[in-house]
Amino acid sequence: MGAFLDKPKTEKHNEGGVGNRLRYGLCSMQGWRVEMEDAHTAVVSIPHSRLKDWSFFAVFDGHAGARVSAFCAEELLNHIIKNEDFKLDLTDGTEIQPSIEDVKRGIKTGFLTLDEKMRHMPEVLSGEDKSGSTAVCSIVSPRFIFFANCGDSRAILCRKGKCAFSTTDHKPINPGEKERIQNAGGSVMIQRVNGSLAVSRALGDYEYKNVEGKGPCEQLVSPEPETFVEERTPDDEFMVLACDGIWDVMTNDELCAFISSRLKITPSLEEVCNQVVDTCLVKGSRDNMSIVLVAFEGAPTVSEEAVKKEKELDEKIELKIKDILQKEPQENHDFSYVLHAVADELVGQFPPGGGFQSKKNTIESIYHRLKPNADHDISDEDVP
Repeated sequence: MGAFLDKPKTEKHNEGGVGNRLRYGLCSMQGWRVEMEDAHTAVVSIPHSRLKDWSFFAVFDGHAGARVSAFCAEELLNHIIKNEDFKLDLTDGTEIQPSIEDVKRGIKTGFLTLDEKMRHMPEVLSGEDKSGSTAVCSIVSPRFIFFANCGDSRAILCRKGKCAFSTTDHKPINPGEKERIQNAGGSVMIQRVNGSLAVSRALGDYEYKNVEGKGPCEQLVSPEPETFVEERTPDDEFMVLACDGIWDVMTNDELCAFISSRLKITPSLEEVCNQVVDTCLVKGSRDNMSIVLVAFEGAPTVSEEAVKKEKELDEKIELKIKDILQKEPQENHDFSYVLHAVADELVGQFPPGGGFQSKKNTIESIYHRLKPNADHDISDEDVP
């Protein structure tokens, strides 16, 4: 869904912060899409007297417009913590933390009440706006990590260098999702709801939520989040929340491995996120891309050995490019040729999970330094 540009918009939006023994960084990029429809939320300390040591992070992937995703980014947290099921505002003033079940119920109620509220926005009622949005969010308490997912954005948790947890993508072809769609009178064609929408759960998308006699969670498209709880451990390293523009081209394990390797090279979480987005663009992602990286106390730190190894790899890349350009100066070796040659020569030596695609910018920079008169308009079609 959505049209593409002739050339990707690669300007990045970055944010970062520290608090509650957490660090976070994020990056978003419009990429090949005509419009930027993603949105995000990052709140290190939830603004409530009993939740100051709780944090909230979320990514929203909009479609058919950006209005719903933007509204969700502003309002979802409040709808979660301020509904009665979350049980924060007890009438007797008792100072207790919400239970696991309270939080899970509060998250679900927050999603459903927000979806109902947006249905009554004037631009939605008039038919002017038909947008929708996936949503993946996480609430981090001192003891637990709560995840909630609605759609095909995804969250993962890296523990001991491995992907220890992942949310489930809600696709129309999933048996349970397909059954609900068919029970509501719809169909799944070309892996889409009624041949059109690629996700089976989302906020907004009200043209798919008008089946009479069916509740909000029984419609063609459901706003109900799937919730998960992980108890925090000292082995927790980091978690990632990202839209499908990331997951379309990187697996959970690849992303865990790549981020782990980058955290040993730079202390900047924003820079790590930038490298993820750049790598996904080179790997062929055609969508908007948004990623939130949250580092726990057990996250990898900069390693002299890893920095040295990275420097040695860059030196090998430069030597290979020099070798090509000096040995065959008469040949008109364009960037695509050089990129293929470097990828073949150094196979197996590139950052885990990222591959040679994660070094495309480095290769390009060296190539232009050594061959300054070369065509600078290099597209990702040059990537093997």
